[in-house]
Amino acid sequence: MRIDVLTLFPEMFDGVFGASILGKARDKGIVSLQATNFRQFSTNKHSTVDDYPYGGGGGMVLKPEPMFAAVEHLVPQEGPRPRVILLCPQGETFTQRKAEELSQVKHLIFVCGHYEGYDERIREHLVTDELSIGDYVLTGGELPAMVAIDSIVRLLPGVLGNETSAVTDSFSTGLLEYPHYTRPAVFRDWEVPEVLVSGNHARIDAWRREQSLLRTLRRRPELLERAELTPKERVWLKALLERETSSSGVPDSEGEK
Repeated sequence: MRIDVLTLFPEMFDGVFGASILGKARDKGIVSLQATNFRQFSTNKHSTVDDYPYGGGGGMVLKPEPMFAAVEHLVPQEGPRPRVILLCPQGETFTQRKAEELSQVKHLIFVCGHYEGYDERIREHLVTDELSIGDYVLTGGELPAMVAIDSIVRLLPGVLGNETSAVTDSFSTGLLEYPHYTRPAVFRDWEVPEVLVSGNHARIDAWRREQSLLRTLRRRPELLERAELTPKERVWLKALLERETSSSGVPDSEGEK
């Protein structure tokens, strides 16, 4: 996969692209990561990339000429066209499903804006996707781009040491992930659940699924509306909810059935 980032601050990506999972993926040749300053594509001697908005108002707006020239410079003459992704508060909320979709694309270009916004012609005629990582405003698109790129790259084959990790992560199954434990089996009188040291993998799988359902119900119940559940699980969750309405809260013990 090839990932390009257009930004006024390419130095922000040096540490991110060179460390941890992203750095290892790049070293293995699984992904090419590059940040380019689109100011170099400005068309005037002052290297201007923004201007006052028509109609008045506060703030500055990114001009179309440098952005179009920068993207066109990165697009190959032949082969499939890349996805050009604009990071902005108005975009589609970034999700695990979107990360999975974009991980299948060979070439991604992320556009990181600053100032008041983008000239609307960039949205209408240049980009293919608009993404937001949440309902809040940041100084620029660099941090959202880093979040999205990390989420996408870790899904590529060969990036993670354990290929099942990405599959069982929270949101990958539509549910939050189950609790994890490691050695020691007893720490300050707190014991690892007996089922996890039983060696019975069928019981362990059932416990983990149950805990995922419980944790999702407790913390993100809206996810259950879209999750793939068996009829038995739906009946169990319905009974649990009915019991919750007549008690103080949702049980979190491993033995609830």
